[in-house]
Amino acid sequence: MSNPTVHQLFDLFGRVALITGASGWLGSAMAAALAEAGATVVVASRDAEKSKEAADALTTEKGNRHHAVVLDQLDETSIQSGFAEAVAVAGKVDILINNGHAADGHDHTDVTADQFNQVLANTTGWFLLARCLREHLVEREAAGNIVNIGSMYGQVASYPETYEDICPGSPVSYHALKGGIIHMTRHLAVYWARDNIRVNCLSPGPFPGPSVPAGLPERLNEKSPMGRMGEPHELKGALLLLASDAGSYITGQNLTVDGGWTAW
Repeated sequence: MSNPTVHQLFDLFGRVALITGASGWLGSAMAAALAEAGATVVVASRDAEKSKEAADALTTEKGNRHHAVVLDQLDETSIQSGFAEAVAVAGKVDILINNGHAADGHDHTDVTADQFNQVLANTTGWFLLARCLREHLVEREAAGNIVNIGSMYGQVASYPETYEDICPGSPVSYHALKGGIIHMTRHLAVYWARDNIRVNCLSPGPFPGPSVPAGLPERLNEKSPMGRMGEPHELKGALLLLASDAGSYITGQNLTVDGGWTAW
C-alpha cells in the first residue's frame, strides 16, 4: 500500500494482539483500544476468571473475536505455555502489549531484598515473552511489534512531599523496574529491527485508579502542568500509534503521556 489513508494506518483488522494485565485500570482501556481498532485480542492473566471476563467485555463490532489465556510473567514455564496457547487459539500473534506486572507497595524504608527482586523479575518475564513473539514472527517471516508499558516514574523521581501523611512513598523497586523497561525497549529495538519487529515503550503519567488513598490525586494535581489526572481513555490514541502501521517508522522510542509532568 503506497499511500495509505489515516484510517488504513490505524486499522488493526486481521491482526492478533496479545496483552497482559488487561483486567486492570489502564490495561482494560488499552485492550478496548485494540479491539475497537479491529484486532483480535488475546487477554493474558495469571487469573483465568479475570482473563475471561476481560476478553468477554471487548467489542466485536468488526467481526473480530477475542480469547483468554493464563500466563504468569514471573514463571518461565507459564510464559512459554501461555504464549503457545495464544497462538493456538488465535492462529498467530502479531502484536504484544507487555503491561501486567506483580507489584509491591513497600517503599525505600522497608522493602526487603526478596520483595525488590520480585518486582524486578517482571522485567525478565517481559523480555522472555517478547522473545517468544520475536521467534514466532521470524518463523512466520512476518512483521510485528511490541509495546512495553513504562511510566513517567521510569524517567523522573517522585516528590516526597506528595506522599507524606497519606501513604508510603512511591516504591523504589517500581522506579527501578520502569527505568529498566524503558532502556530494555531501546536495546531490543536495535537488535530486532533487522527482523522487521518494532519495539517501543508507552509511559503513562499520573492515572490513579479508584483504589488510591484519599487525598493523593489532589496532591498529584499540584505537580501537573495540566492540573489534573489522566483518564484511561487518554492512552488509547498513543497505544494505537505505536501498535499500528501509523507508527511504522517508530522504534526504540518512549512515548510519555503525562499531562506535561516530565516537562518541568
